[in-house]
Amino acid sequence: DKQKFVNELLRVAAPGGRIIIVTWCHRDLLPGEPCLSTKEEKILAKINRAYYLPKWCSVADYVSLLEKAGAENIKREDWSYIIAPFWKAVIKSSLNLKSLVGLLKSGFSTIRGAYAMLLMLKGFNAGVIKFGLITCTKKDE
Repeated sequence: DKQKFVNELLRVAAPGGRIIIVTWCHRDLLPGEPCLSTKEEKILAKINRAYYLPKWCSVADYVSLLEKAGAENIKREDWSYIIAPFWKAVIKSSLNLKSLVGLLKSGFSTIRGAYAMLLMLKGFNAGVIKFGLITCTKKDE
């Protein structure tokens, strides 16, 4: 429950304290767009099953939740461009015999995680998955 998460962040922060959320999100919806496409939802659902994740939200969703909870000075930024080199490094490190043999020996859950990484890359390259930064402050009391 992301609203409970945001509420807890604000509860434990000191008055005037800064909160920083850095997380994978889905893209923001375009004006007039009611939801993600079926294709986008399917890739996110596959990632959720592989990583046992809750439903995705966008950075805009987090901003709305923070506003609802009373956060101030809310700022947001898309850090996807900063993370982009990470994907090349992950793929490059896995494309050797030692890594592949290690993956096969590691068992189902690790293989499932590797599959999920490929899905993450696919979603990232398609622009569905974003890496968002959101900062805010708790009201001074």
